[in-house]
Amino acid sequence: MTSQASTFAIAVPSVASPIRRHRNLAVVRAQVEPSDKSVEIMRKFSEQYARKSGTYFCVDKGVTSVVIKGLADHKDSLGAPLCPCRHYDDKAAEAAQGFWNCPCVPMRERKECHCMLFLTPENDFAGNEQAHAYFD
Repeated sequence: MTSQASTFAIAVPSVASPIRRHRNLAVVRAQVEPSDKSVEIMRKFSEQYARKSGTYFCVDKGVTSVVIKGLADHKDSLGAPLCPCRHYDDKAAEAAQGFWNCPCVPMRERKECHCMLFLTPENDFAGNEQAHAYFD
C-alpha cells in the first residue's frame, strides 16, 4: 500500500464576484504580542515623558494600553518606538528617519499627540493620571 500526500485549498468566491478559475488564497497573519520587556520599557518611558511634558494619559485607559503596546511592538520589530497610529508605506524607513518615533516631532514641538497618549490638561479626553498600570 502506498500513501500519497495531497495538498488542497478552498477558495470561496464572494457574492459580488463570479467564480474564477484562479484560486485566491487569503494570507492570515497571526497577531503577535510585543514582549513583556518592551511593554514595560514603553510604559515607564510614557510615564516619565508625561511627567516631564506636563501631559496626561487619556481618561479611557484602554487607549493608553493599546498605544503603549503598539509602541512596544514597533520597538521589538523595528528597533524604535514608531508611532502606531499612522499608516506608513515603509515602516523601517520611517523608523530610521525618526520623525514619527515617540515622542514624535509634533509632540515635542507643539504637544500634539495623534495617538492621544500624551494629552494636555485642557484636552477634553485628558485624565488626571501620569502613571499607567492597566493592560487588557
